[in-house]
Parts: sequence; C-alpha cells; structure tokens
Amino acid sequence: MTTTVTKLIVFDCDSTLSSIEGIDELARVKGVKIFKEVEALTNAAMNGEVALDEVFARRLEIIQPDHATCEEVAKLYIQTVEPSAMATLSELRKRGYTPIILSGGFKRLIEPLAKFLKIKRIEAVPLLLDRDGNYVKFDDTYPTTYNGGKPEIIAKLKKEFSPERIIMVGDGVSDLETKDGVDLFVGYGKYTDRQKVRESADHFIYSLSDLLDII
Repeated sequence: MTTTVTKLIVFDCDSTLSSIEGIDELARVKGVKIFKEVEALTNAAMNGEVALDEVFARRLEIIQPDHATCEEVAKLYIQTVEPSAMATLSELRKRGYTPIILSGGFKRLIEPLAKFLKIKRIEAVPLLLDRDGNYVKFDDTYPTTYNGGKPEIIAKLKKEFSPERIIMVGDGVSDLETKDGVDLFVGYGKYTDRQKVRESADHFIYSLSDLLDII
C-alpha cells in the first residue's frame, strides 16, 4: 500500500546532522593507530577515491565494535548534533516536510539521535552483536554499504510515499549520487567541505538553518 506524504527531506547523518563520523569514533576508542587507519579509509570512500564496498567490511574487521563502544558513540551523536538541526527540522515540518535519515552509518548508533530529533524513519546499516555484546557482522546486502545504494533507497522512498517533492542533504559523494533521483540536492560543508560535492550540488550550505532560505 502506498502512503502519501506531501514532501520528503532526506538527511545524511554523519558530518551532517552530527559533526562526527560514527565509524571513525568507533575506531577512536581502539587507539590512535586503528583510528588513523579507519579515518583514512572513510575519507577515501567519502571523497569517491575508492568504492564503499571495498572499505566497509575492512573497517569493521579492524575495529570489532562491541556493545559498550556502540553505546558510547550513540551518545556522542547527540552530544555533537548540528547546532541548528532541531530548530530547522521544526520549521521544515511546519512547511510540510517529513524528515528521513539515510545513512551509510549504523542504525543502532543513529537511533538515539533520530529519537532526539523526532525523526521516525531511519535508513541505515544493521549492525549485529551477539548476546554478550560482541561484534558478529553487519548486513553487507544493505544498499548504503555500496556505491549506488543511496539512490536505490531514494527510489524506494519515492515509491512508498509518492511525495510531490523530495530533497536530499548530505556531505559525501555517496549522497551526491542521489542527485538525479531527487528534486533538489543540497550539499553540506560545515564539517567536511568536499570540492566535488560543492561543485555539483544544486545548493551548498554550511548550516542546516540555511535550508530555510532555499526551500
């Protein structure tokens, strides 16, 4: 059954709704060497230098995140929320927009931030732990684990909601891949200003509050 909403605005999470990259923060607690290795892989993927699926499994193999680490990073997402996010989302809702999170990050880490921001729908990667809280695996079939995956989710959302307008906001090349499938692509550079995204976006902003001036 198709659910109709007036307008959708879809946000990347890491370095957009929050200043952090969750995968990098998971690595940070494992020490400087591991953090630097994972950070380099993340940046290479977000800059479009290597394919996402090449680095996704590799990063988690290096980190082996457990329950305690996941809980810590989940709290950090809220502590580092983009300063204007709450007020901007409130105004966007008044204008008829339904916000959704679309992320290559991990759902269990993002859920508390989504609840804090009153965003009900999260499209993010399932991360599986065992009963003792040890890392088991991630869902490597989930679309945001590979290049071209975010456009797949956008297409699914359009089919599900039949919105009259859909907007994507994000900082990475994986977000930019959605441009042809949305009505407006807004690049975001407050935390990471990527030249390719800035040059290709319909609009490029440095505060989420700037959305209110362009939509």
